[in-house]
Amino acid sequence: MERREIREFQEKVFSFYREKGRRFPWRETTDRYAVMVSETMLQQTQAERVAARFPEWMDRFPDIVSLADSSLRDVLGCWSGLGYNSRGQRLQRCARIVADHHGGVVPGSPGELIRLPGIGAYTSRSIPIFADNLDIATVDTNIRRILIHEFALPESIAPRALLDLAERLLPRGRSRDWHNALMDYGALVLTGKRTGIRPRTKQSPFKGSDRWYRGRVISELVGRDGMLLGELEAAYGRRAVDVLARLEEEGLVERVEEAGREPFFRIPE
Repeated sequence: MERREIREFQEKVFSFYREKGRRFPWRETTDRYAVMVSETMLQQTQAERVAARFPEWMDRFPDIVSLADSSLRDVLGCWSGLGYNSRGQRLQRCARIVADHHGGVVPGSPGELIRLPGIGAYTSRSIPIFADNLDIATVDTNIRRILIHEFALPESIAPRALLDLAERLLPRGRSRDWHNALMDYGALVLTGKRTGIRPRTKQSPFKGSDRWYRGRVISELVGRDGMLLGELEAAYGRRAVDVLARLEEEGLVERVEEAGREPFFRIPE
């Protein structure tokens, strides 16, 4: 690929961003903890929904220590409505590890970040990109779609090859702006509908799925001190029993056994 082609692509994306780039509260901060929060929320939730909830979270848990010291019930209560409650749980686990082993400061290197719970290959790179303007590239669903469309690549292209291309396209010294611009260009211009490029994974229908039942059960328990197994089964049927077993294994709920009483479930403190 010639330098001219790279410059033309960069200018096209930056030109769009200058004219129609979106504004979000997490783009107004370079605090690494705040960026970690936003990147975790954005993993599987639309940006517009996160925009409404991110300020609430930061008011409630403004730093690593406040999140690490809170109860899981408080964390899940604040997370409610964002979906995939296990993300909120893992975010708190991250906070506790950072508080105990990193002096309360979120690490700035992808190699350290990827060791934290719930931090994958993309997020381990996106956090230092948006917080520190680190000159590295990362590829999410939007960026993957852009690169495949713009450079006529096969949808089967390997993630490593895409990351190598993304690194070549990166304008040095402008990593933060570049990735924000790509996010907006993919979300507003080169959408999945317009390009026909499918994501690598596809979500199943939500209502009636395990995700739907998990969310309902967690919402019920967050709003109370707990519920009897019979109450949950009456509200959501036998499916709730299967969901409870998995939530218990994951540590999102705990079972309380008392003599002469059916099992009682609650969010751990």
